[in-house]
Amino acid sequence: MAIDNATAVFEFLLIGISNYPEWKVTFFTLVLITYLSTLLGNGLIIFLIYFDPHLHTPMYFFLTNLSFLDLCYGTASMPQALVHCFSTHPYLSYPQCLTQMSVLLVLATAECLLLAVMAYDRMVAISNPLRYSMIMNGPVCVWLAATSWGASLVLTAMLVLSLQLHFCEANIINHFVCEILSLLKLACSDTSLNELMILTTGIFTLFLPFGLVLLSYVQIATTVLRIRSAQGRLKAFSTCGSHLTVVTIFYGATISMYMKPHSKSSPDQNKFISVFYGALTPMLNPLIYSLRNKDVRGAMRKVMAKRA
Repeated sequence: MAIDNATAVFEFLLIGISNYPEWKVTFFTLVLITYLSTLLGNGLIIFLIYFDPHLHTPMYFFLTNLSFLDLCYGTASMPQALVHCFSTHPYLSYPQCLTQMSVLLVLATAECLLLAVMAYDRMVAISNPLRYSMIMNGPVCVWLAATSWGASLVLTAMLVLSLQLHFCEANIINHFVCEILSLLKLACSDTSLNELMILTTGIFTLFLPFGLVLLSYVQIATTVLRIRSAQGRLKAFSTCGSHLTVVTIFYGATISMYMKPHSKSSPDQNKFISVFYGALTPMLNPLIYSLRNKDVRGAMRKVMAKRA
């Protein structure tokens, strides 16, 4: 990113929750509980899948990637929000801000793509169980996961390298973290190209993956309706419904934030929308995808029995 020498900005002030002082203690408590739950839940999932051979399947391979993503995303944002909550100087240097923004973009983009891959995996498992192991074999799973990570790195690099911003004297970011839309609002140079890049990237990382997720769950629902057992249908719909709810929260929050005109976005609104995809979904994912699963609960009982 370019910086105008006449009005160079070398650090940014993150407002965070500072403009709502009466909510500081509540916010700190909620973020701390959320972060600890994220660490415990996702860390436990990775541990159980790694040590239990019965969980070495395509579904749990993708869940390991998702848990690792959520661990990294939470660690890249929530500890800083906790520290800045009561800090009198919640500043980030320019390199720190750029690094945090890039890391969060990579992780968020990878999660958008990975959730679509996981929905496709479930669709194949339910709709075509006899050929599932042949379709979702080891090399295919590795390729899908690697493509999600690789595409997120490429798309993030394109966004960051296109940022030729000249900042005015203001260096105040109305957000909990260094976030690309907040940086664009500080720029006094033309940001239309950057906004176009965000919109174009969003089509490939938000709309298309979310569309694939919806199509996958429509196919799953069609298959489930053919199940003769009412109890079986109810169980399947309960599981798929909870998955789809969390996915919709994640995509809905990101789409509402990044896919609307830059002029109509509200900093305060964006700041609190980001809590849904940046803090809530990393905490909920292990509960919804794994800890309610009988295989994971069985693996947990095995580990506890060995320790006993």
